[in-house]
Amino acid sequence: MVIDREDMLELTRRMTLKRNCFTRIAGAYIDDEGEVEGTFNVNFLNLKPFEKTKNLELAKTIPFSVTNIQLKRYEIPDKAKGINSMYMLLNALKDCHLKNDALMDVFYEQVADGYPVDYNFAVFLFTGTYDVPTKGNDKNQLGESEEVYDFLICTVSPLTDEGEPDKPDFGFLYPAFINRSSDSDFIDIFHANPDMVEEGLMYKLLEMRTK
Repeated sequence: MVIDREDMLELTRRMTLKRNCFTRIAGAYIDDEGEVEGTFNVNFLNLKPFEKTKNLELAKTIPFSVTNIQLKRYEIPDKAKGINSMYMLLNALKDCHLKNDALMDVFYEQVADGYPVDYNFAVFLFTGTYDVPTKGNDKNQLGESEEVYDFLICTVSPLTDEGEPDKPDFGFLYPAFINRSSDSDFIDIFHANPDMVEEGLMYKLLEMRTK
């Protein structure tokens, strides 16, 4: 399914200091052997302005990337929606707004297992809420909320020499935002280099059970 660029731009317009849609951010720092070295889980609104700006730029990389080239839409197959599936895990994380650390730990383990690289990297997960305004026939926003879109954005980034996440190599937006509405049957997956697909992480998201 083709991604509508206007849908992605609509989301990024809510990813600024003045119009921030994120409520929480959690993350893990993982070493070159796949071991989690440290985690955090905080209210996004409690971050200092410079921290908000830095993390907004990181999250915005996913929907603001080149649609249908770097960011592509995938349908989640029915066989990947059963008990202990990544599908169920993502929905649970979305529903609890990242406030369950046990679920976060399972998520980090799955990402580390699917991303066996020889360098340290960071996995950040953002949760956001967007009150989608109704649009009239002239496409002008009427201001009334048409739907509440709760979503996750994930970024997977190598660490810089200073131990900070660099630009993401991989990430996703879930559930997909289609025709200005949520669709949990689809996930938008980002590759910084679309010619180098992270097959392990793709398999985790679209096929693999977590146990």
